[in-house]
Amino acid sequence: MRDKYGVNHYRYCYSGSDVLINKLNIKDSLDLEEAEVAFSKERYLSYQSNKTQLDHFNFGHLKHLHFVLFQDLYRWAGQLRDVDISKGNTRFCTYSRIEPEANKLFSQIASLSTANNKEHLITQAADLFCEMNLLHPFREGNGRTLRFFFEEMLFVAGYDVVWPVITPECWIEANIAGVHFDLAPLKNIFHQAITLHKN
Repeated sequence: MRDKYGVNHYRYCYSGSDVLINKLNIKDSLDLEEAEVAFSKERYLSYQSNKTQLDHFNFGHLKHLHFVLFQDLYRWAGQLRDVDISKGNTRFCTYSRIEPEANKLFSQIASLSTANNKEHLITQAADLFCEMNLLHPFREGNGRTLRFFFEEMLFVAGYDVVWPVITPECWIEANIAGVHFDLAPLKNIFHQAITLHKN
């Protein structure tokens, strides 16, 4: 059986199923999705950031945020996947290359401090978001963790982030466009999401 990422169930799913093995032993995909939403929302709302500088936002912190969101459900929360995954025609980073490619990407975060206006920041952020999304370092929960990471990071950079209400399909289409060197849809999302801190 193959799941939404187009891979065999491997060690992550219950035998003969596309449902991820979880701490609550939920074996229905819709029930598990509901549990993911409920638990990750509670963890998100109770999270307290201690980050004050852009150089605090490294790959280790992304892994920490994944653990924060999904620790109640998955024993591998915060751990890198060890299987290759893809979605549609988009193949994500080969699992053996995640760490080195992530280190290259996360070293670019410091350049956000050089953005001298909102438009410049949005261009940089959209490009970085697109590249980081292609890593897809976790078996599940990549998009939620990456948005969480960007909210916290951009807040430290001086901006508030409130993501617009759009469908998962719109997010996927925007990221696919970015893979094909069209950042306009992602930039549009960031335009709607980002505002300067109010004094």
